[in-house]
Amino acid sequence: MEPVKFNMLLPVALFLMLSFGARMIQSSTIHVNTTDMLTLYHFKHTITDPREALISWNKTTPFCSWKGVTCSPMYPGRVALLDLDGLGLVGQLSPSLGNLTFIERFNLSSNGFVGPLPHLNYLPELLVLDLSKNSLQGGIPPSLTNLSNLKVLDLSGNRLEGPIPLEIGSLYNLLGLDLSRNNFIGFIPSTFRNLSNLLQLGLATNQLKGSIPDELGTLSNLNKLILADNRLSGRIPPSIFELPTLVLLDLHLNMLDNHLPSNIGNTLPNLQQLILGANQLEGRIPSSLGNALMLQTVDLQSNNFTGKIPTSFGRLSNLSVLSLDSNNLEARDSESWEFLYALRNCSLLKVLSVQENKLQGAIPNSLGGLTSLERLYFAGNHLSGLVPPTIGNLTRLFLLHLNGNNLTGTIETWVPKLTKLQELYLQENNFVNDIPSSIANLTGLVSLNLSNNNFEGFVPPILGSFPQLLELDISHNKLQGNISEGVFGATSLIHCILSYNSLEGSIPVEVGKLTLLSELDLSSNMLTGKIPDSMGGCEELQILQLDKNFLTGSIPVPFGNLKNLKLLNLSHNSLSGRIPKILTALELLMNLDLSYNHLQGEIPTNGVFANPAAVSLEGNWGLCGGAMNLSMPPCHPLSRRAVRQYYLIKILIPIFGFMSLVLLIYFVIIEKRMPRRTQLLTPAFLKKFPKVSYTDLAQATRDFSETNLIGRGSYGTVYRGRLKESKMEVAVKVFDMDMHGAEKSFMSECEALRGIQHRNLLPIETACSTVDHNGNPFKALIYEFMPNGNLDTWLHHKNDSKDPKCLGLTQRINIALNIADALEYLHHNCGNPIIHCDLKPSNVLLDADMNARLGDFGIARFYQNPRLPSAGSISSIGVKGTIGYIAPEYAGGGHVSTSGDVYSFGVVLLEMLAGKRPTDPMFTDGLDIVNYVRSNIPERIYQVIDAHIKEECKDEFTEDTIGSDNPLYQCLLSLVQIALSCTNPSPIERISTREIASKLHVIQTSYLIWKPNKHVSSQQT
Repeated sequence: MEPVKFNMLLPVALFLMLSFGARMIQSSTIHVNTTDMLTLYHFKHTITDPREALISWNKTTPFCSWKGVTCSPMYPGRVALLDLDGLGLVGQLSPSLGNLTFIERFNLSSNGFVGPLPHLNYLPELLVLDLSKNSLQGGIPPSLTNLSNLKVLDLSGNRLEGPIPLEIGSLYNLLGLDLSRNNFIGFIPSTFRNLSNLLQLGLATNQLKGSIPDELGTLSNLNKLILADNRLSGRIPPSIFELPTLVLLDLHLNMLDNHLPSNIGNTLPNLQQLILGANQLEGRIPSSLGNALMLQTVDLQSNNFTGKIPTSFGRLSNLSVLSLDSNNLEARDSESWEFLYALRNCSLLKVLSVQENKLQGAIPNSLGGLTSLERLYFAGNHLSGLVPPTIGNLTRLFLLHLNGNNLTGTIETWVPKLTKLQELYLQENNFVNDIPSSIANLTGLVSLNLSNNNFEGFVPPILGSFPQLLELDISHNKLQGNISEGVFGATSLIHCILSYNSLEGSIPVEVGKLTLLSELDLSSNMLTGKIPDSMGGCEELQILQLDKNFLTGSIPVPFGNLKNLKLLNLSHNSLSGRIPKILTALELLMNLDLSYNHLQGEIPTNGVFANPAAVSLEGNWGLCGGAMNLSMPPCHPLSRRAVRQYYLIKILIPIFGFMSLVLLIYFVIIEKRMPRRTQLLTPAFLKKFPKVSYTDLAQATRDFSETNLIGRGSYGTVYRGRLKESKMEVAVKVFDMDMHGAEKSFMSECEALRGIQHRNLLPIETACSTVDHNGNPFKALIYEFMPNGNLDTWLHHKNDSKDPKCLGLTQRINIALNIADALEYLHHNCGNPIIHCDLKPSNVLLDADMNARLGDFGIARFYQNPRLPSAGSISSIGVKGTIGYIAPEYAGGGHVSTSGDVYSFGVVLLEMLAGKRPTDPMFTDGLDIVNYVRSNIPERIYQVIDAHIKEECKDEFTEDTIGSDNPLYQCLLSLVQIALSCTNPSPIERISTREIASKLHVIQTSYLIWKPNKHVSSQQT
């Protein structure tokens, strides 16, 4: 939910303009002074006027008639008003403006002024100073506090920094003060208590910390208080809730905690806007809010409120927005659902958001009484049963989110009635039957998401008839048949996802008409035929996934037109021919998967192929050459015998494929007849891997001796060993079966690893589930041994280490990228998403080439069926994982999600850059690694970067070289910004692993390009 926006000081300014106009009609002396004219001339010649807005400022025109200039009739020749709002002026403000000693109103807002605030030494008549919406820098000069008659000070929307001066408290006549949207730090000055006339105070979107001063509660005339988007903490002073004049209270996006007073609605009778979202408030929502009858907006989202939603909201006849999402509010029976019935009295209610709470059961029929609703958010609860048909009464709805529940039934009885819908999100439910063709009634649809349901039948061609459709996702259903060319008729489409269905036939050539398309995902279907050349016309494509189909033919040469392509996945098809060299010209391509096809010939070495970590080519027998790290055989001219062998293999592959399919069907039938207990004791994935016995593992690890011990985990111990038969060096993870949860952890890791394969996941060799020599249960997982240990040992060195291992910046970037690629695969590209739940440096292993491999899936969660109550996507996981890396919502009993892994990744990335564990002793009293780093960037980034990085880059990265023109600084700043985007307190505000991987690929490429150039230039110098 976006907060309500206000022009804070507009009412105050209008009042002062009327006062100013009354004074202007008075007249007195005829003396004319040229001081102000010379000052304005000087001002004009020190700035740039690209729009020629000041063309009238010339010698032939009296300066009192210049645009934006109004002179005082009381003091002829003296400027009383300078209003240059929004004229596109650029440059620094000259201190000479302080010579306009008779000026009463200064408005230079919405321009491009830069540099420091001018020292306006003595302007005794000045009432309004508005320099908002520019790019002014530096601190507030002390001389500004000499403006003793000032009533309005608006410096919002600049780049001002430093602490707010205590001296502002001496501007006793201030009615409006707005310092929002700057970079002010420190605390809110307690001297603000002296501003007894203040009506409006805005300090939003800065970096202020500490508590809200109690003294603000003494400003008895205050009607608007906006402190949003800072780092304020502690309780909200009770005195704030006793300001009867308060109309707007906006404190959202801070770290405020504690309860709201039970009588809040009684002490704020004039309150219209209450915006406290994205804090840490707790307890029950006070029912007395229903007594604040003027309330129009109530925003309490993203807090920790519990209990029932008060029915007293129904008394608020002016209520327009009620946002309570992302809390722990409950509705389990008809009594706790009464709030919905009560809201029928709110005839102006347009927005109702209760998503991401603990609402259960069926949606009551009373929902249909909220006929004024325009936006309705019920997503992410535990709703079940049928959607009440009365929802069709909400004919004004243009946004409906019911996703992430257990709703069932058909949608054809109610969806077509909501003709004004623009966004319809029904994903992750259990809706059934066909997608009705009557959905065509929703002619204004912009986003349609029906994924992860049980829809069946054909894909209606009508889906391509929406003239404004930008997003279409009908993946993970049971849809069949061909993709009609009509589906691609919505030429406005940006995202089109039809994956994980049973679609067949060829890809229509009409796909080439989607010239705005950014993402196309047709993976995991049964599509056949060739990839149409027309797809080369989708020049805005960034993500193209056609994997896991039966596509044939060659890779189209017109793919060379896809200059914006970042991810291309054509794996697990039957493509043949050579890899087109035109793919090397796709400069933005960062992830290319052509594995498991029938491609042949020499692998290119330029472009994306120069980075083996970005390319997957395994399973193509006919490929050769390429980069060294691809480990492909060298290219040699084919002999006649080799040619015959090739064609023989080409003939035998379909035969063996058919025989394998028959055997697979046979084993599936046999497996279904096997008792369930046998399946549990012998995980299916073990059938694919070599068998090892307890004796084999005891010999390999010297009877599990301490000398072979390499680590201890949550549920067992890891040993280094060498298997006798294969001579392979392995790591053996032995589970402690006496520990509660070990059995579940073993099965969870088996389940996670059986169906996934990625170059940055720790490769499992096999598993052992048996008994030891004493008859006790024995379970172990056998992994490929990683000779360089784990990331934790490289980041944090023991004091007794004689030769500490240090990671260079290039290695850190590569490792971060490896982890991100692994997470992207788990979250987006491995079928049903897998949530790791315990990402930390000790679970990141490093192979011989220092490539990262993610391991330990012992507490992983799966999205195999996110609609079932037991599924990970909707089950509360409690505190799972490791302290310091756990996402905040997990600590509060939140739902497991990919956002939790994103948060953990952000902490790991900060740890790699800062060289400090999140549990470092320095992080106390509310300070953690996230706000420690956030409070120091961008200006003090040098202070937080690991000493090893600073030593490695000491010639390029010092406190004196930090700036926008320093590539190394930009690289580090970009990495930190990604980490902070991952660790946003709100899960919905975090970026996805797909975005993370994409950005890291760009950073890695830019850094590797700059680094050799830098060395070359330094050598030449």
